[in-house]
Amino acid sequence: MKIAIGSDHAGPALKAEIVQHFIEKGIEYIDLGVMEGEKCDYPDKAKEVCDKVTGGECDMAVLVCGTGIGMSMSANKLKGIRAACCSDYFSAKYTRAHNDANVLCIGARVVGAGLAIELVDVFMNTPFEGGRHQRRVDKITGLEGQ
Repeated sequence: MKIAIGSDHAGPALKAEIVQHFIEKGIEYIDLGVMEGEKCDYPDKAKEVCDKVTGGECDMAVLVCGTGIGMSMSANKLKGIRAACCSDYFSAKYTRAHNDANVLCIGARVVGAGLAIELVDVFMNTPFEGGRHQRRVDKITGLEGQ
C-alpha cells in the first residue's frame, strides 16, 4: 500500500507527525507538502494529492488542513474520490468499511497527533466490506459530474 499525503499551511506539523509514523511502520508514502512556513490553498493541495490516487500511483491519501472540512469538500469534487473528514475512530473505520472511502481528511486544529495516527491506522487497515454497501458506493459514484 502506498499513501499520498499533503496539507495546507495549517497542517504541516500534524502532517510531519503522520509521516514520521509512516517511516516507523515502513509504510510507503509520497509527501506532497506543504512544509512549515509555506502557504497553500487547500483546494489546490487536495487536487494535487488526490490526483495520485485517481492516477493509480497511490492507493489512498491523507489530507490535513485546519478543520479537515475544506480538504474534504475540495477532494469530493474530484471524480473517483470518496473523502471523509474524521475526528473519531468509529467514523474512520466505518467510512472505509461501508463507503470505501479512499481519502482521509483530518483537522490539525481539531485532532491531536496521537488520535490522528490512530485514525490513519484504522483507515488504512479497514477493508471495504462490499456486499450491500457496494450498491450505495455505486450510487455515490453515479452522482459524479451531475
